[in-house]
Formats: sequence, structure tokens, C-alpha cells
Amino acid sequence: MFRLLTVLLIFTLGACATGYGGPPPRGSQSDIAALTTAIRALGPHVDPSEAARAAQISYDYSHQLALAYQIEDAPLVHNSKVNRGDKPRGLCWHWAEDMEKRLDAENFTTLSMHRAIANADSRILIDHSSAVISAAGASMQDGIVLDPWRKGGVLFWSRVAEDRRYPWQEREAVLRKHGRIRYVTQAGVPINP
Repeated sequence: MFRLLTVLLIFTLGACATGYGGPPPRGSQSDIAALTTAIRALGPHVDPSEAARAAQISYDYSHQLALAYQIEDAPLVHNSKVNRGDKPRGLCWHWAEDMEKRLDAENFTTLSMHRAIANADSRILIDHSSAVISAAGASMQDGIVLDPWRKGGVLFWSRVAEDRRYPWQEREAVLRKHGRIRYVTQAGVPINP
């Protein structure tokens, strides 16, 4: 019951405090430059051109997905519309899955993509999924969260360790812990026997 009341309160406050009513704005050149700098800082071997391309794609694709998902409301309002069947996609895991696939399609050699889940063990909070980019070979915890869901199609990003809102964990570890994945190949592909 407490969880339901908490969700309703967040839903109500989120709907009242937003200026939604149309598609979110695109990222500015200064937004893209700041993300490029942060991605480059992930490690000395990160290729500057890959960092710039990843940052540009992250902002552009967030906007494209917002249009495709028909984002017009706060995230939790949109979630309810997706769950009712009124909107095609736009749950956090949709954003995470689509962002990860798009960036993976670039075949970066100095960057890697990860998936993360937060609040999976909470009895009060709803779990949340996001894509994370890191230097190639680095852990997800050393990466940057790429989360367009959080602000309704406007890309939020921060270092995983600096994200005060969500305690991120590796997706595969969370799914394995909760019995949703029994085996994972070396490539990270889940296999359920």
C-alpha cells in the first residue's frame, strides 16, 4: 500500500511540475560538447572522434526516440499511457534498449555499452533501466549513464558514481539475482535453458 501511495504521489507531483506539451528540445552544441568531453575523460585510450560521435548520437537519438515514442507528458504519465496501450513505447527499458542498440551499431573500438538497473531490490521504489557508456574494457561503474527517460526525452547523463538519484547495478547481475537469467554467454547474451 505504501508503495502505491508513493508512486501516486510521484506521479501527481511529476505531472504538475513539468512543462510538457510537445516533443522535447534537441541537445545544444554546448550540451553535446560537454558530453563529448566527459566521454573522452573516461580513459586515455578513448578515441576523440568516437567520443564526439557517441555524444552527438546520444543527443540526436534521444530526440528521435522521443518523437517515435510520441512523448508529450512527464515520464510516469507516459508510462501509464504505454501500459494502457495508448502509446507505442517509452518505458525506461525501451529507451535503454534502443539507445544501447543504436550506439552498439557504431562498432566503437574504444568505447563499450552496458545496461544498468536501479532500485531492483526496493519494496518502495520502481526499478529503472538505462544505458551506460564506458571506455572499452572498463566496468559499467566507471561509465556514464545515458538516460533520456528521466526527463521525458531530454538526455540526462552523469558518471554512474555521481548519479545521486539511482544506485545503478549491472543488468545481468540483477536479472540473474532475481532468477530471470540463469546463464550468460561471454558476449553477455542471456541464455535460459
